Amino acid sequence: MELDRRNLLRGGLVAGGGAALGLLSSGTAGAAARTAPAFVRSGRARVTHGVQAGDVTAREAVVWTRSDRPARMLVEVSRRPDFRGADRFRGPVLTPDTDLTGKTFLRGLPAGEELHYRVVLADLDRHGVTSAPVVGRLRTAPRKRADVSFVWSGDLAGQGWGINPELGGYRIFDAMAAVNPDFFLCSGDLVYSDGPMTPTVALPDGRTWRNLVTPEKTKVAETLAEYRGQFRYNLEDTAFRAFNARVPMLYQWDDHEVLNNWYPGEVIDRPGYTEKRVDVLAARARRAMFEYTPTTVRAQVGGRIFRKVSYGPLLDVFMLDMRTYKNPNTTDTEKSGPGLLGAEQVAWLKRELRASKATWKIIANDLPLGLVVPDGTEGKPNLEGVAQGDNGKPLGREREFADILGYAKKHRVRNMVWLTADVHYTAAHYYDPAKAAFSDFDPFWEFVSGPLNAGAFGPNALDGTFGATLKFQQAPPHANTSPAEGFQFFGQVAIDAASETLTVTLRDLDGKALYTKPLTPVR
Repeated sequence: MELDRRNLLRGGLVAGGGAALGLLSSGTAGAAARTAPAFVRSGRARVTHGVQAGDVTAREAVVWTRSDRPARMLVEVSRRPDFRGADRFRGPVLTPDTDLTGKTFLRGLPAGEELHYRVVLADLDRHGVTSAPVVGRLRTAPRKRADVSFVWSGDLAGQGWGINPELGGYRIFDAMAAVNPDFFLCSGDLVYSDGPMTPTVALPDGRTWRNLVTPEKTKVAETLAEYRGQFRYNLEDTAFRAFNARVPMLYQWDDHEVLNNWYPGEVIDRPGYTEKRVDVLAARARRAMFEYTPTTVRAQVGGRIFRKVSYGPLLDVFMLDMRTYKNPNTTDTEKSGPGLLGAEQVAWLKRELRASKATWKIIANDLPLGLVVPDGTEGKPNLEGVAQGDNGKPLGREREFADILGYAKKHRVRNMVWLTADVHYTAAHYYDPAKAAFSDFDPFWEFVSGPLNAGAFGPNALDGTFGATLKFQQAPPHANTSPAEGFQFFGQVAIDAASETLTVTLRDLDGKALYTKPLTPVR
């Protein structure tokens, strides 16, 4: 049976990349123009960095690609891998304004189906001349109760550990693909814009780590062109591109998309940076991020990153933004600033949690709740995360989360599970109100996983304000352990349609199960 053409065309709105941001300086625009490729009219256009799908729901999805020259993006979709009778979505023209990237928004898709898509690039002047097709697949969310499986992790190419072809590149993506997930929840730090790379790094055992290095990875990113280059770098990896074509992504950002431990309004004095205003850097990073990730979020100023993605009656995923509204990293625990989420996002989260009919509510928090995450930047003994480290009543940023947890209990919001990365090791934490300094909440779990390909660290201290209890952890033997030594992790979530049991499995670089926890829904 072919796709319902009327439904596809009725909802087949397409759009491309975003408009320029006001905080981009003329110098940045000039740098982008100088690095724009020269366009050769001979031959056909070419897809340069694969294809990706993202933000897939029961009826909608977005497909991303990048061209080597200006061209029209076209996407064909079918239930059949041979694309017989496929429906075509007319996408945007890919231009240097978006670094030749673009997204086509698919609407009116059939629910609960495995769909095949292929992207072709059409010449703007020569009718009928198109690129070679590049194929991908996605699964739309079910309308009825059905099994759901996804993976999550974060932190890619950090601490100078990049694509090492001698060791299989980003081979953790092969392990994640092997468990056949419906989607990948990226918990942030998809790029390390503040992490310059060198071609070789000496390893403790005498071996040499060899990085693929591009010009943009030789210094910290400051210009729009340099931030774009951070995303292009990771897409040079074969395993990552293959994974993207097979598994859709739900993407949220963390700090390294801009620079380590940043917050709005910060003025920095860090080595390598000529631009000191973090707000300027963040605007450039934000634009590059929207251009290079398969999100439905628009690239214009004010495009909201926090969002809910529904994946059938068993699962809602709440994607938090713990960067855009963050107050300064400080040791002033009585500070009554906006915290991490800000008033608008807190109100949205409460409203959407209360309205959710899904059995399970996954909270994607790019900063962990109970782990003490210090900000040692520039020697300041400040706090980067939520936890204050005093095991006492909620202070500082903890107040926002005490408010959310108390609200959830009052309004009987059941079955919340929090998933995070950020700290570069893997762990399972049970939050027990009987052991907490603040106890007005229902017990819940938080699971930590990562990095994907970065230095491994940890473990961090647990704070007792919300009664966090360690149930499992695996951390490296020393700080900044290279991916060559292992200690790279991802997590898998599987929801059984019959029992509605949610099972979390923490896995290593090769996909080996390290810890498994089945959770039964509370009614």
